[in-house]
Amino acid sequence: MDDFHHRGQRRQLIEQLRTSGRYDEKVLEVMANLPRHAFLDSSFHSWAYKDEAFPIDCEQTISQPSTVAWQSTELELLPRQHVLEIGTGSGYQAAVLSLLGGRVFTLERHKPLWRKAKLTLKKLRLDRIRCYLRDGNNGLPELAPYDRILATAGAAAVPPALREQLKVGGIMIIPVGPEGKEQTLLKIRRTGETTWTEEKLGGCEFVPFVEGLG
Repeated sequence: MDDFHHRGQRRQLIEQLRTSGRYDEKVLEVMANLPRHAFLDSSFHSWAYKDEAFPIDCEQTISQPSTVAWQSTELELLPRQHVLEIGTGSGYQAAVLSLLGGRVFTLERHKPLWRKAKLTLKKLRLDRIRCYLRDGNNGLPELAPYDRILATAGAAAVPPALREQLKVGGIMIIPVGPEGKEQTLLKIRRTGETTWTEEKLGGCEFVPFVEGLG
């Protein structure tokens, strides 16, 4: 599945990302060893290590590698921390978080994506990731609170349920902005039972955060 050609392309991509100086080295090491092409249809395998987003099923996308590295770096994930991901998609971002040592709980609203991601993760022996077919707006309250929350879709506003499910001292990374306009990646820290801080990390573009199951 992961041949010499793919490994060489991946090394070039990681070196390209490394030159920016923006990303945590542990994140880059994980991405250097994770076959991104395994999360894409075979027609995209030759393009898998370009720093671009590509379409997957259900009119969704796999984020470009620099975006994955950016979000993962800003999440500041520590080993054994519980992390809730909103938007499983292909499963690639969940795989990165798991290999960083996180205990990952990931939600997907589209059943075909949910099924395919579970199969891909199983093939890669990433069995510790727990995948749920859920509406991400509601989070996963039965296993809350979480040390970290990461959303891979742009919300018009931060869903209140996600704020409440973040542990005090925890960090949430979420794109926010009106549909059809530039979004802003927010870094939210919960500083107390009823207090949060927000930091704007920069402009971004994600698929919209949609309520309900697909």
